[in-house]
Amino acid sequence: MRATMLLIPTLKEDPADADIVSHRLMLRAGMIRRVAAGIYTWLPLGLRVIRKIEAIVREEMNRIGAQELLLPFVQPADLWKETGRWDVMGPEMLRVHDRHGRGFSLSPTHEEIITDLFRKEVHSYKQLPLNLYQINLKFRDERRPRFGVMRAREFIMKDAYSFDLDQQSFDTTYAAVHGAYSRILTRVGVDFRAVLADTGNIGGSTSHEFHVLADSGEDRIAFASESDYAANLEKAEALAPPLPRPDPTRELERVPTPDIKTIADLAEFLSVATSQTVKTLIVAGEDGPIALVLRGDHELNEVKAGHLDGVAQPFRFATDAEIEGTLGCAPGSLGPVASSLPLYVDRSAFAVADFICGANEDDVHLCGVNWDRDLQVDTDRVVDLRNVCEGDPSPDGHGTLSLKRGIEVGHIFQLGTHYTALMQAEVLDENGVSRNPVMGCYGLGITRLVAGVIEQRHDDAGIIWPPSVAPFSVHILGLNYAKSKRVQDVAEELYHACLAQGWDVLLDDRDERPGAKFADADLIGIPHRLVIGDRNLKNDQIEYRNRAGTATVLIDRAAVTEHLVAAIASNEAG
Repeated sequence: MRATMLLIPTLKEDPADADIVSHRLMLRAGMIRRVAAGIYTWLPLGLRVIRKIEAIVREEMNRIGAQELLLPFVQPADLWKETGRWDVMGPEMLRVHDRHGRGFSLSPTHEEIITDLFRKEVHSYKQLPLNLYQINLKFRDERRPRFGVMRAREFIMKDAYSFDLDQQSFDTTYAAVHGAYSRILTRVGVDFRAVLADTGNIGGSTSHEFHVLADSGEDRIAFASESDYAANLEKAEALAPPLPRPDPTRELERVPTPDIKTIADLAEFLSVATSQTVKTLIVAGEDGPIALVLRGDHELNEVKAGHLDGVAQPFRFATDAEIEGTLGCAPGSLGPVASSLPLYVDRSAFAVADFICGANEDDVHLCGVNWDRDLQVDTDRVVDLRNVCEGDPSPDGHGTLSLKRGIEVGHIFQLGTHYTALMQAEVLDENGVSRNPVMGCYGLGITRLVAGVIEQRHDDAGIIWPPSVAPFSVHILGLNYAKSKRVQDVAEELYHACLAQGWDVLLDDRDERPGAKFADADLIGIPHRLVIGDRNLKNDQIEYRNRAGTATVLIDRAAVTEHLVAAIASNEAG
């Protein structure tokens, strides 16, 4: 491809509305352009990267026996109503009506429609196991689309759906997809981790997320220091403290705390550590408000709390008006002693003696509070409510936890018979008995993965593409191209020689200053660069640089192809 024929509108300056590296560089490199909030046009350079990733995905999915199909982007409401998700999905699912008033949605996911296909076309255990996948558009009406394509409303996803007769067969399928995802991300060229995760509104039991590690990641991931345990912060279990709770040493005391509303202010006012306080949070319950008690220095894990019996769905905190109407005081003075509300207590909070908490009276706190003596809690109400912290013991008993940030690019789910039972998808087993197949679903964000690669692979000058997904393999820069016949001739010669090798090549044949060509080359990040200029041609030499390196080397013109063959082979092997 010649640069003069390629739509690649690069920008010299960072766009003002781009907050993270990938968003800035994708705009500057002419890969995407914004159409509306969370909706982007993919320009030729960006689309080439998408297609490279899609090719890797197809190869690895086909390798495990999955079959590609294409499901409709617009789905009828009736299918979603069968599973009850028409209402559960909430405002993220964009609903529309056709001219006859029939309800449809722009697809956020495809569990219902694939299960409908299955129940109509598959009837015997002899047709199982079956794994079907597609690469298609999705639309989720994010409340706050941000970070470019990282959290967009419209995006491209590879989603797969498997059907197995029993759990043993499904376990084999699930492991195969897990392995395929690991190979895909390895081939794409990113540092990633697979972690235990919550299933969210997809449903099912177990799930794993695949995260590209990056400081800009929205998710926090917990890793064990002495094992391969890894989990999303939402899923990572916070164990109970190993030592027994100390015996009480203080008497219960009411202490005036005027204008004290936060744990930090309370700890400073009473000259204690925040770990010696507990906080009481009120959430909406199915039958009225519920109190959640945590140590003052810990954060509530809303996903864990949302799974507790009696907590209303979707999870939400009680409003100030609801709290004052029920307890007669403002949120800053809440506590568990003599509370009329059902209580859940975090394990770490239950291990504290002589603690400080609100008195359920404005501007008053209680000091020297102790469990069992001053208030009782059923042991089945002592649960894991908090986010794990750096240095916590690993749930698998091996070492301690450290936290890193990650960008979720893939998520795989064990759905069991949730959808096949609800939608009456059945097959006859070898004994002629009808059974609901065990189902799995597996998502991989193609467009999000493009951004994830850039978040990991860039420098101050621009993108550093891994060779496997780079839009082009070789970038030929002709300096003074419009005026030097010799530069033109050599550039054309090398361009056709590279094409003959089967490489994707971009020839910069623009009438631009050398500085502008070098800046654009660094920005778009093609792995192998050849620079052709009159000065080096006097010695019949070409300048070569690998984008991932810093040094440039001069190569005899006759040895350029041989040098590139070795360099490209080395990159592919690495």
